Amino acid sequence: MNDFAGTATLVRLALRRDRVLLPIWILVFVSMAAGSAQASIDLYPDVASRVSAANTTNSSPALVSLYGRIFDPTSLGEVSLFKLTSFGALLVALLAAMLVVRHTRTEEEAGRLELLSAGVLGRYAAVTAALIVSGGMVIVLGLLTSLSLIGVGLGVSGSLAFGLVWITAGLVFAGVGAVTAQLTEGARAANGLTAVVLGVSYVLRALGDSAASDGPRWISWLSPIGWSQQIRAYAGDRFWVALLPLALMVILVAAAYRLLSRRDIGAGLVRPRPGPATASRWLRSPLALAWRLHRGSLYAWGFGFLLLGFIVGNIASNVEGFVNSDSARKMVEKLGGVEGITDAFLSTEMGMLGLIATAFGIQAALRLRSEETSLRAEPLLATGITRTRWLASHVLMALFGTSVLVLVGGLGSGISSGASLGNMNRQLGRMLAAALVQLPAIWLVTALVVILFGLAPKLVTAAWALFAAFLLLGQFGPIFNLPQSVMDISPYAHTPRLPGGTFTLTPVLALLAIAAALLTAGFATFRHRDLTT
Repeated sequence: MNDFAGTATLVRLALRRDRVLLPIWILVFVSMAAGSAQASIDLYPDVASRVSAANTTNSSPALVSLYGRIFDPTSLGEVSLFKLTSFGALLVALLAAMLVVRHTRTEEEAGRLELLSAGVLGRYAAVTAALIVSGGMVIVLGLLTSLSLIGVGLGVSGSLAFGLVWITAGLVFAGVGAVTAQLTEGARAANGLTAVVLGVSYVLRALGDSAASDGPRWISWLSPIGWSQQIRAYAGDRFWVALLPLALMVILVAAAYRLLSRRDIGAGLVRPRPGPATASRWLRSPLALAWRLHRGSLYAWGFGFLLLGFIVGNIASNVEGFVNSDSARKMVEKLGGVEGITDAFLSTEMGMLGLIATAFGIQAALRLRSEETSLRAEPLLATGITRTRWLASHVLMALFGTSVLVLVGGLGSGISSGASLGNMNRQLGRMLAAALVQLPAIWLVTALVVILFGLAPKLVTAAWALFAAFLLLGQFGPIFNLPQSVMDISPYAHTPRLPGGTFTLTPVLALLAIAAALLTAGFATFRHRDLTT
């Protein structure tokens, strides 16, 4: 039998399964790039304002580490999109890798790929189909992003180069995802290993970019994310650099095929370490098991949030120089604050941290569905553990985890902004308060996962679509002057804008009440439905 037999069928199956999620994520990324470019055209109307903003960015090691260096201070396109060059490539790469793992290792772990392989299905069909779907998604995303940037008035060559930045990063890490799917026996382990590789790549890029002019800037060239950035969209448009990530992608895909030929279906090349024969006394309740399952990702997310908090707080002292025009001040205040440009910036960034923390809440709550479909929940529920206790254990971990993340982010930003602004005690309290007010909206979105899990478990991943819709409304509604009634659909629109804004208790209580009602409904519906696969 041909090793690639059935690839086309698996491609159609994958596209059918992801027919909602893929268009939504493409829309999110395209809108993010086009919205940022459109807003910046008004923020930086002349060369002098662009040069001033670029110099402020390049003089801040924190900004350069997080987003990368601006190579051409006079370029409207680069100043507009510098935040989305490396950081956007990071997000696209993560999405591409997770998509490959979803259609390879996840299918093996669930046992579906073994059933399909009993028919006319070649050994390399699943990996090839996953790479085609992931690569095709990345290419479509990059091309649509380029067209949208051309549509808002940026140069054709630079817009095509920017699309290529995202395409090359996504293709490389689609290959990384294909390799990690062969090494591990679980999808979570494969995604975790991919995240480590992605994190190392981003750190190498950050170290090289933030080095002094006579320092080791060559380190950036050790990173695939650094390669994508070195295409220098709107600052020279060096298309030839794209040959490096494309060559690496070919090597990774070849390695994935080679590794696949050396293992059995359902197994990984790295065998998992067997656990102890008996559980410890700390692992004798559903909550203890849920903590064991979620703690690894919580530790990793927590470290990332602490680092992001420190970076955001450190940038706060440079905000005045970054947004130096009146139009820029008005735009940032419109997005997040009312009492000064620094508070507006911090408020907006804390809102972003809240959005990112929501992703953890959704991911943690979705573990319920994966435990059910993998048939690990049924043996537990066959014992004296009730459905309510089992469901509550994972829901509590989702709510607790998001609380920890935003508080850690608030702590880091409070310490660093207090040190840079010279008012530690006051700033620490204000940033912790700004973090806490994000929780009601986060918990409400997490509760949406719970009610979908109880009411329509096969549609539970639609929570990501709802999250994407809320993100678009919250981030781009003010920029595109959408009616307030439309923006109010998003729960994040009702979060008090702290620091700097006025705290109102009513919307906070309303969000908490809705979240509690959704959780109650989720628990009730789960108790009265059958377990499904």
